[in-house]
Amino acid sequence: MAIRTIREEGDEILGKKSREVDNIQDSKIQELIDDMLETMYKANGVGLAAVQVGILKQIVVIDVEEDCSNPIVLINPKITKEKGTQEVEEGCLSFPNKFAKVVRPAEVIVEALDRNGKKIKIKAKELLAQAISHELDHLNGIVFVDKIIPGTLEVVKQNDNTVKKDLKNN
Repeated sequence: MAIRTIREEGDEILGKKSREVDNIQDSKIQELIDDMLETMYKANGVGLAAVQVGILKQIVVIDVEEDCSNPIVLINPKITKEKGTQEVEEGCLSFPNKFAKVVRPAEVIVEALDRNGKKIKIKAKELLAQAISHELDHLNGIVFVDKIIPGTLEVVKQNDNTVKKDLKNN
């Protein structure tokens, strides 16, 4: 396993659509999944899409548990149902130190393949629904700053922890 470099704001790959995975049992795909999980945990994230590490494949890893005890791997995922909306504060490993409010579905049903190629269906609410929606957007070349509620973007400076509001969105 290895820590991969997370592509950040300005990298054109983040705006590209990912392709379906044909051979899930390929050792390179399995290695990528392991690397993505390790990278996500190291960066203290709750989700990571393959495109964020420079691979245009429809692979997402998510773990919303505080103790990192429930990793979810979604391959070729599709949201089949959405219900309600929630206004949430969101950040992204590809946009370090930026946070904003976005509107996400309150509940989703996602169908995908797990890392073994088994079909799975997950009914998700709240944070898990948010994370799934966020990561699946990445697979379509959509990043969270494309969806922010105007006037809510905040940039946290690392050196002094002060918050600077983005005046362009007010």
